[in-house]
Amino acid sequence: MTTDIKPPLPPFDEASATQKVRMAEDAWNSRDPDRVAQVYTEDTIWRNRAEFPRGREQVKDFLQKKWARELDYRLIKELWAFEQNRIAVRFAYEWHDDSGNWFRSYGNENWEFNEQGLMQRRFACINDLPLKESDRLFHWALGRRPDDHPSLSDLNL
Repeated sequence: MTTDIKPPLPPFDEASATQKVRMAEDAWNSRDPDRVAQVYTEDTIWRNRAEFPRGREQVKDFLQKKWARELDYRLIKELWAFEQNRIAVRFAYEWHDDSGNWFRSYGNENWEFNEQGLMQRRFACINDLPLKESDRLFHWALGRRPDDHPSLSDLNL
């Protein structure tokens, strides 16, 4: 068992669940597989579309491949629900492939955390929508989404 502690810790209230979601969004927008993988347990269990990474090392490998394929990735996550050690999130992200084709990917995630605040389970369902570059909505510089950028709800996504 790991001795890492990643606050906020369960049980979650609305403020701590919202903080956990924003911290996850910020980490994913870094597109740094090592940084992102550190918030998962060593034996984390994932479902991401038709892929089923198991453990931190497989998660890192998955993320490296993802961000090599999904270029100029920009993500917004939003809290949907929470209870005890679980959080449900909805999200959207925009990216393009190596041919310049843009997409907006929509989805939902269910998260379960251990007592140290590490995510032990992540189940994601995702759909991709082809997008004209002129229809993009996520225009901040790569990295953390600015605090004043509209949320998914603000954008009616």
